[in-house]
Amino acid sequence: MTAGPSITRRGLLAGGATVAAGVAAGCSPEALTAPQAAAARGQGPSAAPSFAASSGTAVELFHGAHQAGVATPPQTHAVFVGLDLLPGTGREAVVRLMRLLTDDARRLTQGAPALADTEPELAALPARLTVTFGFGPGLFTAAKAEHLRPESVAPLPAFPIDRLEKRWSGGDLLVQICADDALTVAHALRMTVKDARSFARARWLQRGFRRAAHAQAPGTTQRNVMGQLDGTVNPAPGTADFDRAVWISEGADGMRGGTTLVLRRIRAELETWDAVDRVGKEFAVGRRLDTGAPLTGTREHDEPDFATLTPVGFPVIAEQAHIRRAHVTDPALRIFRRVYNYDEGLTSQGHADSGLVFASYQADIARQFLPIQKRLAEADLLNEWTTPIGSAVFAIPPGCAEGGWIGETLLS
Repeated sequence: MTAGPSITRRGLLAGGATVAAGVAAGCSPEALTAPQAAAARGQGPSAAPSFAASSGTAVELFHGAHQAGVATPPQTHAVFVGLDLLPGTGREAVVRLMRLLTDDARRLTQGAPALADTEPELAALPARLTVTFGFGPGLFTAAKAEHLRPESVAPLPAFPIDRLEKRWSGGDLLVQICADDALTVAHALRMTVKDARSFARARWLQRGFRRAAHAQAPGTTQRNVMGQLDGTVNPAPGTADFDRAVWISEGADGMRGGTTLVLRRIRAELETWDAVDRVGKEFAVGRRLDTGAPLTGTREHDEPDFATLTPVGFPVIAEQAHIRRAHVTDPALRIFRRVYNYDEGLTSQGHADSGLVFASYQADIARQFLPIQKRLAEADLLNEWTTPIGSAVFAIPPGCAEGGWIGETLLS
C-alpha cells in the first residue's frame, strides 16, 4: 500500500486556519446546527453557565464583629491547618504574622490576589471563600497573653474512647479555609502557608467536604459518610439561641464577639458499620436513616420522646442511643456543629479511610462541649463504630474592622 500523506505541524496549523476562515466567511448562525448556532450567539453549552459564574464570584464579607466561617452557611470544601510557632517567636512576631495573614485573607476572600501572589488569576473566583483564625494555648503563652486566654481553651481531658494521634492533635494557630471551589481553597492555603513560613511550621492538615450547595435544597441537613443526617439539632445562625450558645459575651473584652472551637478527627469504622442491618443502625442512632426522624416521630425535626416505651416496656429510644446521650434541653448549652466528611482513600488492607472532621463551636468548652462529650464517651452505642484519632482546641478571636487585623483585641 502507498503511504498516505504525512501530517506536519505546519500543515496542521495551515489546515486549521483554512477551516476557521471558511467558517468565518461562509457560515452564518442560521447555517449551523442548533447547538453550534447557540454557541455562536454566546449561548448554550459553549457559553459560561450563569449559575457557575454567579456562584464562583460570590463573596462572603470579611470585616465585622465576628469572623466569617462560623455562622456562614457551610461551603462545599474545607481545609483545617494546625501550625506550631517557631522557637523564639514572641508577641511582636505573632502580631506581624497576624497582620500579614489578615491582609491575605481580606484580599483573597474578596476575589483579589494576595500581595506578591504569583498566580493572581487563581484568586479571581472566591466562591464564598472564608478564612478563619484560631489561637491555641501555645500562642497565648508565646505572646505572653495567657491572662486573656479563655479558661476552657486547654487540652481536653482524656476520654476512654480516644485513640489520639499526635499528627492530628494540638497546634498553636489554626487556619480554617472554606469555599465552594476546591481550587480556590488550594490557592488560599498555599498563599497562607507561604506567608506563615517565617513564623510557624505546619503541624497537621485536614481536608473535608460536604455535598455541593447546588446538589440539594438550601438548609437541607447534610449526611456524613455513615449515611446519617448530621446536625439536625444545630442552633440556627442569626437567632438569639445561636448568639447565646456560640458567641462570647462575657469575660475579657478581647474575646467578646469571638467563640471557641473543638476540632475532633473521628474515624468511621465503616467495615463493621456495613455489617450492621438497618434496624441495628437506627437503634444505635435513635433516628431513622432515611428521614432523620427520631424513632418516636415521623419528621426530621420532631422532638424525640424519650419516655415512649415499646410493648414490652423498653424505651423506644434506647438509654445508650446517640441522640439521647447527646441531648441538651437548654438551647444556651448546645454546641454548633459545622461538620465535614473526610475520605483519604483506602488503607493497605483495602478498607475505607474515612470519617468526620468534627468542628464544634461554642462560647464555653467546659460548660457546653465537655458535658456532652463525657456522656457520649461513657455509653454512646455509636462508639462501637467511631474512633476519635485527633483533638485540638482554639480560641476564635472576634472579627475586625476595615484596616484592623484578627487578634488585635487580644494582642495590640
